[in-house]
Amino acid sequence: MNLQGSRNAAAEAPGASGRATDRPLLLGLETGRQHDDNHGRPVTCRLGELRPHPSYVRLLLTVPVSKLSALAEQGDLAFREPLVITRERIVIDGYARLELARRQGRPTLPCIEYELTEDEALRWLLQKHRRSNGMNDFCRILLALELEPCSRERALSNQRLGGWMKGSSNLTEAATVDVRKEIAAAAGVSVGNVTKVKQLVGNVRSELSEALRCGEISIHRAWKWSTESPGRQTEALRTYRNKKGLNKTIRDLISRHEPRSLPTAPDLGSLVRRLSELKADECSSVNVSVILAPGKTIFVTEELIQSLRPYQESIPRCTTDNL
Repeated sequence: MNLQGSRNAAAEAPGASGRATDRPLLLGLETGRQHDDNHGRPVTCRLGELRPHPSYVRLLLTVPVSKLSALAEQGDLAFREPLVITRERIVIDGYARLELARRQGRPTLPCIEYELTEDEALRWLLQKHRRSNGMNDFCRILLALELEPCSRERALSNQRLGGWMKGSSNLTEAATVDVRKEIAAAAGVSVGNVTKVKQLVGNVRSELSEALRCGEISIHRAWKWSTESPGRQTEALRTYRNKKGLNKTIRDLISRHEPRSLPTAPDLGSLVRRLSELKADECSSVNVSVILAPGKTIFVTEELIQSLRPYQESIPRCTTDNL
């Protein structure tokens, strides 16, 4: 359905209350204009009536467990805001509240209902789930790419009307860039990240895809790994996780330690000299890791410090030649 046509139709046809303004103002991606969401209809819906957007289901998107846990801690206050839905009971905003309500066995939820097409609902869903609301860039781009067929058709129509194509079904390079810009604007990301995600889809192992969905790794990191073989992709992810986990453990230990209960740290020169006296078998038991921390600092475990022998300055032996 043509978006401009849908707006015109909305202006001519009265809404549920007899006013044309009952329908929210839904505008094109390319303009960056917002919805006028002041005229929704309050309703109370049974949980069985509510359903995710088809694109949300098709892409196997889910609410992060961490977000559900944080929401649950709010108790009844978690449900003080109504869900935003379409008249077909497609959820636009409130996926975490819906999932939590189902887990808690709540029978109904308050909602605000709007008359929206499926594409309009998807565009609004993207606007409502920017980074601050918990949906990461990768997931938003996946959702925005669901709008690509509609955007491509509109670009083709514009080209034909402009006399560029004369019936051709191929997009020019300029039109392809425009479609990519629309997708990026809908997802709130850069055009470069849209290009990378399009290249990633179908070209990375399932482990990497899942890590992207939960925000464990960045789009750029996964894109660099995608040129490797499937086995090397898996190994790169495993190495990354191990290093990240080790760094976190080290940071946690450092943040929790009580300086007054630990041995006095030696100066760097003394530490180097004492380390140099370790025997080969003793060196093999010492792990060395690099952590991301500001400044030039060496962190030494208490166990290592206690295992180092006190450094003894060498004293020249007294001989008759020295007398």
